[in-house]
Amino acid sequence: MQTVDPATLGMDAGRLQRIDRFLEERYLKPGRFKGMQLLVSREGQPVHFANFGEMRDGRAVQNDTLFRIASMTKPVTSVAFMQLVEEGKVALDDPVHRIIPEWKGLGVYDGGGGSAPFMSKPTAAPMRMVDLLRHTAGLTYSFQNRGNIDAAYRATKIEDWYGQHDLDSVVKTLAGIPLEFSPGEAWNYSVATDILGLIVQRIEGKGLDQVLRERIFAPLGMEDTFFQVPGSKTDRLADCYTMHPEKGTVMYDRGEASAWSKAPTQFSGGGGLVSTAADYHRFCTMLMNKGELDGVRILGPKTIALMTTNHLPGGADLASMSRSLFSEATNAGVGFGLGFAVTINVAPTLVPGSVGEFYWGGMFSTAFHIDPVERLIFIFMTQLSPSNTYPVRRELKTMIYSAITESRAC
Repeated sequence: MQTVDPATLGMDAGRLQRIDRFLEERYLKPGRFKGMQLLVSREGQPVHFANFGEMRDGRAVQNDTLFRIASMTKPVTSVAFMQLVEEGKVALDDPVHRIIPEWKGLGVYDGGGGSAPFMSKPTAAPMRMVDLLRHTAGLTYSFQNRGNIDAAYRATKIEDWYGQHDLDSVVKTLAGIPLEFSPGEAWNYSVATDILGLIVQRIEGKGLDQVLRERIFAPLGMEDTFFQVPGSKTDRLADCYTMHPEKGTVMYDRGEASAWSKAPTQFSGGGGLVSTAADYHRFCTMLMNKGELDGVRILGPKTIALMTTNHLPGGADLASMSRSLFSEATNAGVGFGLGFAVTINVAPTLVPGSVGEFYWGGMFSTAFHIDPVERLIFIFMTQLSPSNTYPVRRELKTMIYSAITESRAC
C-alpha cells in the first residue's frame, strides 16, 4: 500500500515506527500473535502500513492477506440497514415484529430453563429496530455462559453458521426462548446484528451477501470482502488461533482448509465477513467522510451523524448499562451508537482520544478506530481469540495518538 510522509499530515514518523518495534518485542517475538498488520491514515491517506510475522506455514503476512474480521462485520450490516431507513423501507422506531412476526408477544425471562419449561412475562416496551442496532434488545450470545438463556442458545446451536440453521430458523428458534431483559432496559452484547441482517434480507428479498455486495462492497471497490472466500483467493487467508487455558495458543481454523472457504447456511451480519485492511479502510474512510468516498455516496451525512451519536437511553454509558460479560470496548465514558461504540467522555477511558470517535473490534483481536475530529483512522488485523487476551488495542491507540504532532482539535 502506498503511504505518504506522515509529517505532511501532522504526524511523527519516528513515533509511528516505534509502534512497530513495540509490536515486535511485545507480541511477535514471544509468540503471542503469529502475524499482525497495522494501517494508520489521516485525512484518508495512509501514513503508516506495516506487516508482522506469518500468515501461515512460514509465509509472511502480505499487504493483501485476508483476515476474519468477526464483529467488524456489525458496522457493515448496520450501514446496509440505515440505507433502507433512508429509503423509507423501515424506521428505527418500528417494532421488530413488523418484519419478524414470529417474535410478536416474545416475553422476558421469569424462571425455568434447563430441564424445566421457560416462564416469561410481558416486556415493558416492544423491541424496536433501534434496540437491535444498539444491543438493548434483550438478546444474548451463547458464549457469555451465565445462565439458562445462554445455555438455551448453546443447546439450540443457533450461532453455528455452517450448521442446521439458516437465519429464518434462527428467529423461529429464538421465539421459544425468552429475552434476558425488557428491550431498552440494559445493554448486552448479542446476536442482535445477525437478526438485523435477517431483517435486511427480508426487506430486500435477497441474501445478505448479495445486499452487501450490491449496496456497499461493489460501490466502494471492496473486492476482497465476503462471507465465503473464493477459491482463487483462499491462499491469501491467514491461519486463525485461539487461546486455550492449558495449552496456550492453538490452531482454530487453518487458512488452507478454512470453514470460511465454504458456503455458510446463514450469513452472519454480526460476525461472518473476511476482509483486508485496505478494503476495510475504504469502508472506514467512507464513514469518516460522512457517507461518501470517491464520488460514491453510501449514506447521507445526517444519517452518519445519527449513527455516531450515543443512543443508550438517558445518555448513559456502557459502564452503567452493560450486563454483558464481554464487549469489544471498555465501558467507562463509552456510549453506543447505531452499530459501534462512541466515546462520549474521554477522561474516564484513561486513553487519549476525542469525543465523537467511534470504533469496534472482532473476536479474533482485529480492531478499527475512526476519529472524525483528528481525521484519523487505524485498523489492526491479527487472528487470535478471545480478543481480550491482550490489551493491544489500548496500547495501539495510546501510541498512535502520541504520534500526532498537529491536532485538528486545537
